Amino acid sequence: MTCACPMRKACLGSILPLLLLNNMLLAQSPITTQPYLIDLATTLQLARAQNLDIQIAKAQLEEAQANYGIATSKFLPWLTAGFSWRRHEGRTQAVDGTLIDTNKQSMSLGPSITAQVDLGDAIFTTMASKQMITASDAALGLQQQDSSLAAVKAYFDLLKAQALIEVQQQALRVSETYQQQISAGVTAGVVFKGDELRIQTQTERFRMNVTQAEQLQAVQSTRLAEYLHLNPGISLVTQSKELIPIELINPSSTIEQLIPKALDASPEVKQSEALAEAALTNKKNTVYGPLIPTVGAQVFMGELGGGKNSASSNYGNSKDYAFGLSWRLGPGGLFDFMRIKASDARLNAAKLKLEKTSESIKRQVIDAQIRIQSLTKQLSSSRITVSSANEALRLTRERKELGVGIVLEFIQAQQEVVRSQEEYIGVITEYNKAQYELSKLLGQLQK
Repeated sequence: MTCACPMRKACLGSILPLLLLNNMLLAQSPITTQPYLIDLATTLQLARAQNLDIQIAKAQLEEAQANYGIATSKFLPWLTAGFSWRRHEGRTQAVDGTLIDTNKQSMSLGPSITAQVDLGDAIFTTMASKQMITASDAALGLQQQDSSLAAVKAYFDLLKAQALIEVQQQALRVSETYQQQISAGVTAGVVFKGDELRIQTQTERFRMNVTQAEQLQAVQSTRLAEYLHLNPGISLVTQSKELIPIELINPSSTIEQLIPKALDASPEVKQSEALAEAALTNKKNTVYGPLIPTVGAQVFMGELGGGKNSASSNYGNSKDYAFGLSWRLGPGGLFDFMRIKASDARLNAAKLKLEKTSESIKRQVIDAQIRIQSLTKQLSSSRITVSSANEALRLTRERKELGVGIVLEFIQAQQEVVRSQEEYIGVITEYNKAQYELSKLLGQLQK
């Protein structure tokens, strides 16, 4: 769910003061009782901007990008600058093979450029690193969706807690009014004292339920603040007080239509595909990489001087060039069959994980669709239950006014009203969560 253009300014207008309040609390007291209004659009905006899990995923993406830079740098030579001194005393061998006794020394000063590139490893490591960037980017997208969905669920749980407070408070007001009427009847001697005690028990139970509902609201506020990376001292209250069913997915959509969309949009599948490609590249590196030679080259351009005994003169320009190709045999090179076998196993595991991920996405889509269909039927039944319970309470009141009703009937009728309203609120909450779960699977939660 996204902020449409007319809502964008409102979203930003609600986010900025909330962040300002959050920063003030971080700098001052960690607890505040001042409630702050929040809506669903702001919840999604903050979840994407501040959630710590998303920040961690972003850092891992940056690490993958840096690793790619490190892999590409393997193609580059390195430059060294230094000084070397060498001295020999005693017997040595001349160029013509004659053995002689001599004392000599030499000194060199200057820069050298050295390059030793394992071309096969550099090529395939760079390719694998690029695929790991794709995998990390998909992981970031997955974390954004997971964090957004968790925040949305926490928002609806907070809205549910507030709705339950309203139900219990309304029931408490009705019970208190009825208790006053019964008490007046007891005082007048026309009502049984036991009826007053029954309704008093009911009233106190509703009062306790209000306290428990308020506690639940405070807990859900703290939970939502955690998902949004806000100070837990902020008391969050949903701007909308009405809990109504939200429809995000076309109810006529079939499983056959939803599954391909989910597989195509799933960042989990994209991540698994990238990891499988990286594993395939690593296998190619173990099989074909050693066939490509390691290239070595060195260039020295500086000053060389020295001479017999302690002479340190005769400096002049000195240039050395070297170039070579080499192949590595054995461990880490050609004929390293165990390394090839290990890369084969990693590739097979990556392919199996991709298949498992795809199957998991299919199952989640089917489960979400079944859940939505079931909750749709439950919504219909819950509406009828609430209507019937309210009508039963109304008829019970009429019987009481005619003097033929009893207190126990009223208590049972009111309890049924409260129970049916709580069930209805719970069904709506779960229905909305299921809509967002399926929306997340279809890749629509971030749109």
